[in-house]
Amino acid sequence: MKLQRYEGNPILSPNPANEWESIVATNPGAWYDEDSKKVYLLYRAAGEDAEHKIYLGLAISKDGYHFERMSDRPVFSPSADGFDAGCVEDPRIIKMGEYYYITYASRPFPPGQYWLPDDKRSYFAPEYPSDFPRALRNNDTSTGLALTKDFRNYIRAGRLTNPMVDDRDVILFPEKVNGKYVMMHRPMTWVGEKYGTDHPAMWISTGDDLLSFQNSQILAGAKYDWERKIGGNTPPIRTDYGWLTLYHAVGSDYHYRLGAMLLDLDNPAKLLHRTPDWLIQPEEYYELEGYYNGVIFPCGKVVIDGTLFVYYGGADKYVGLATCSLQELLDYLMSCPA
Repeated sequence: MKLQRYEGNPILSPNPANEWESIVATNPGAWYDEDSKKVYLLYRAAGEDAEHKIYLGLAISKDGYHFERMSDRPVFSPSADGFDAGCVEDPRIIKMGEYYYITYASRPFPPGQYWLPDDKRSYFAPEYPSDFPRALRNNDTSTGLALTKDFRNYIRAGRLTNPMVDDRDVILFPEKVNGKYVMMHRPMTWVGEKYGTDHPAMWISTGDDLLSFQNSQILAGAKYDWERKIGGNTPPIRTDYGWLTLYHAVGSDYHYRLGAMLLDLDNPAKLLHRTPDWLIQPEEYYELEGYYNGVIFPCGKVVIDGTLFVYYGGADKYVGLATCSLQELLDYLMSCPA
């Protein structure tokens, strides 16, 4: 079972006409509106500035394949001086009621041009004394929550991860389960004997409020030869067989490959089925040549007429699309052990 690349990839590339997206357009979240039959992509974007500030842009498609950028300005930007003042990136989108709920990775300071050797970089995050909060001292990743009805006007709700933990790949479930909000995440420092994993893994947490999650437990760690560090990628889709989600694994070659999981509908901390082999791996130039070579990283997937559309970032630079029959993937997963 493999995902099939769209022959027109990459479907989005950096846009030199706008400085803020002149070198990066990647890692998109996605939403399919059943009424308008349009696909909305929120994509990570950056320009040539030494600080490498990161923004979100908006593109819309009438067919799921061909996208039009909606603005020559970002639709969501880093805050002036908050926990997310350095970057906003890797959005995951769900909808509850009238609002879209978007989780996004952030830092207090921009990451700089991380692909360059240190002696070629002109910007680094500032250094602070030991009494400063950890998130500022380390420029750690936190995950924020943004709310919108139209992908143009946003409420910046705040940070939904622990400021003492470098935590990203945060994904909300699209509905409460047993009266609780549910979140998957990938805390970088929850590693070692205390946490039961040798490498960063996928965790699942529940809470009574979208800015307060506790009751964390490990969901899945590396299991197969192509996996070492793993993390969630796309918001779960409810199916008759369980919650369907995609995840990435970083292997010993540092390449990012994708797998899929089915989680129990009533107890999503229970992993039911998991692909033993990857569904897609970096092979094309737009996956192998960029600012992180060898990356396939989706933040969104949608279903249109029974076809699963997976929108992914390639090499921290481009946006690609891969598809498959949703039923075919589910049938395959049902044959796979947990």
